[in-house]
Amino acid sequence: MVGRGKARTRATGDDSRADGVIVNSDSEEESLRMVSASPIEGEPVSDEELRPQSLDGFIGQPRLKAQLGLFLAAAQKRQVAPDHILLAGPPGLGKTTLAMIVAHELDVPIRITSGPAVQHAGDLASILSSLEAGEVLFIDEIHRLPRAAEELLYIAMEDFRVDVMVGKGPGASSIPLTLPRFTVIGATTREGMLPSPLRARFGFTAHLDFYPSEELERLIGRSAKVLGINVNGQASAQLAKRSRGTPRIANRLLRRVRDWAIVHDLDQIGPDDVKEALSLYQIDSEGLDRLDLAVLNAIVRSFDGGPVGLNNLAAMVGEESETVETVCEPYLVREGFLVRTPKGRVATDKAWDHLGLKRLPDVTKLF
Repeated sequence: MVGRGKARTRATGDDSRADGVIVNSDSEEESLRMVSASPIEGEPVSDEELRPQSLDGFIGQPRLKAQLGLFLAAAQKRQVAPDHILLAGPPGLGKTTLAMIVAHELDVPIRITSGPAVQHAGDLASILSSLEAGEVLFIDEIHRLPRAAEELLYIAMEDFRVDVMVGKGPGASSIPLTLPRFTVIGATTREGMLPSPLRARFGFTAHLDFYPSEELERLIGRSAKVLGINVNGQASAQLAKRSRGTPRIANRLLRRVRDWAIVHDLDQIGPDDVKEALSLYQIDSEGLDRLDLAVLNAIVRSFDGGPVGLNNLAAMVGEESETVETVCEPYLVREGFLVRTPKGRVATDKAWDHLGLKRLPDVTKLF
């Protein structure tokens, strides 16, 4: 029977830190924002003290936890490595944490790499051929694997073998290498980019959702205890409201508020301290930062609420069109500040209210 214990972590690939956490991001602009859900270079997002070690300690995603708990318990009773697992969802919701929890619950080592770190199929073959029986291979951003590496992974996941090419040219031959049974955990923020043959190899697919404020408050309370700071309930609620439904952002903002408390010699952090600390970083009560507010102000003040085309909007805020579309808009649309129409972007009544402005009536509709 496989018992519980502390998972051993080994990082593989050029863009993995020594602690096994991937720092590569799809968007450089996104990784520079305080309210970004992507890891920021040099930030200790993977502090082991903040990362829960078991499913019981993982806050949020109750349905997923129940499914994953049953999945792992069944594998342990059968005394076999569990089927391959795909974790899909926006960044910052706990995919890497869940992968480490799986290894910890199974008491097996975990090998960590990422799609961009695998440049050639040979890189992946080298990793696969060195896996131990029962070991977990975690591939972050699995949708960014090279095509040749994907095809190699298909066979390894289903038949537990890799074909090693020996020699070159007409005299080259393929030698099949049998692998011990292992478990692949893939994480992706873009499940639609995964080819169907690869998705079909995963026996269990878990979709992570954004967190409600109540669960973020619980998470902030736990992190505050671990960090040794006293945050009252109202302050936790203020932090949760600004965290965009994302645990990674919640922990990041908590650290910045902790800095504020240390500098100002505070014994307890209250809601006013949270407001003052985060206003320094230009993060408002809804979790909007400088870029978010610049976009809303441009639509409302310069284009009377829209519609406005993406290129014109990007020019107004001084950013690339792709940055506005992929980095800023998703949260504004999800929270109802912005809608996309065939004619362009339109600010909603919620956006006008948030900016403290009143929409002027359309006089053309009065006649």
